[in-house]
Amino acid sequence: MKRKFGDRANWRRITQRQFKSKYVESEAFTGYITLYNIHALRDPLWKTYGGHTFRIADKGYTWLQYYPKGAHFIVTAMFDNQGEIVEWYIDVCKTQGVTDQGVPWFDDLYLDIVVLRNGEVFLLDEDELDDALGRGLITVKDYDLATETARELLGEIRAHRFPYFSMSLEDFKRLVLELGSPRAGGKDGLSD
Repeated sequence: MKRKFGDRANWRRITQRQFKSKYVESEAFTGYITLYNIHALRDPLWKTYGGHTFRIADKGYTWLQYYPKGAHFIVTAMFDNQGEIVEWYIDVCKTQGVTDQGVPWFDDLYLDIVVLRNGEVFLLDEDELDDALGRGLITVKDYDLATETARELLGEIRAHRFPYFSMSLEDFKRLVLELGSPRAGGKDGLSD
């Protein structure tokens, strides 16, 4: 099981970035929200799902990430350099927390859900979860937590009750209005 950090400080592909994090407590959401702006990188990152190939990281792209308090998942909304949503990526996790420097992290439980802007949904890495259990990297309890969390998330998505799609689009628009551009400097309510 890998611990992953919101600032992606060890992501060598990205050569210049801006990371901001804020704890939010509201009726709609409680937890950390992070904003990861890509200013420069070695190579764009492309992914293929169901025969569709998408660029998910490039210069000018912004990743808006939600760490809902007490939840076993993290949501990343990936926006292109025109401010259009590319995809939502949902990581299933065992636990989450925050470093002394205010950087949110999570312990990844292998399963991921990708939702494309056209509504297509993909459950990824079931083989990695099975392999981790077989190799003793996770317990049966971890395995059950991952599969149950993914099942619940897929149910919410299919029933159109997963709030993070509309929330991320609204939050991104709000941040663009506040900043004038997702890549501009200045006060945005998120801390560096």
